[in-house]
Amino acid sequence: MSSKSQMDHLERTASNYRQNALYPAQVCGIINESETVKRLRLAVHPDFSFKAGQWVDFFIPGVEKVGGFSMCSSPGLLQREGVVELAVKYTKHPPAHWIHSECTVGSRVAMRVGGDFFFNPTPSDPTVHLLLVAGGVGINPLYSILLHGTDLLRLNRASGGRDYNISAHLCYSAKNTQELLFKSSIIEACREFPDKLSCDLYVTQQSIDVDSHPQPFINHGRIADEDLRAHVDPQRTLCFLCGPPPMIEALSKTLMDFGLPKDRILFEKWW
Repeated sequence: MSSKSQMDHLERTASNYRQNALYPAQVCGIINESETVKRLRLAVHPDFSFKAGQWVDFFIPGVEKVGGFSMCSSPGLLQREGVVELAVKYTKHPPAHWIHSECTVGSRVAMRVGGDFFFNPTPSDPTVHLLLVAGGVGINPLYSILLHGTDLLRLNRASGGRDYNISAHLCYSAKNTQELLFKSSIIEACREFPDKLSCDLYVTQQSIDVDSHPQPFINHGRIADEDLRAHVDPQRTLCFLCGPPPMIEALSKTLMDFGLPKDRILFEKWW
């Protein structure tokens, strides 16, 4: 694992699927998502497309290293507004450091989509239950998948229930509530579709009382095996995991012990 941590994004993902096209993009918004995470809003070329859960190779003029960041927005936002969003945690790695120290509205970059970790159902697919398990900034691709699922549920509602029969449960762990990115939007989605979407949020290093808004959804401590068991149906559950490798490896084993086939457990390890 230590040798992997020293590899850059292009080496680490060399065997993953990539689109051929490299598209220009311009930063059109910057939000402080937390004390350590900035969310970039990028206007992209009309031909740019991606599947929920994928990432981009992120090319910055004047910066030799290429970044690798998962989209945290839905394909639906791209269709509606022509923008994608990335949430980037501060590190000293040159692309992340540039985003936190030099990037401004109007900055120009280039992006290429890649990744084999995505959710892209068709209207006629059999019923699927998504189990989304995120650790820390590993929430990004899973938030994209959750937003995509929410968009599809709205289509299902508009069609009278004929299309996209899906449900999802999110288990999301972070150090404290401040680092639980997107928590308000996640809770709003669960309240919009209470029979289809649900979430359990976990804080591992916070002892003081949490804000009242997310209170019913917050658990203290780590994601427990039994919290996952209730959401595993070996025939219907499709699980997406994203977070630190030790967490992914432990939870993958737990899910297989619960009878979930290995080919229904998809994961993205951010080293």
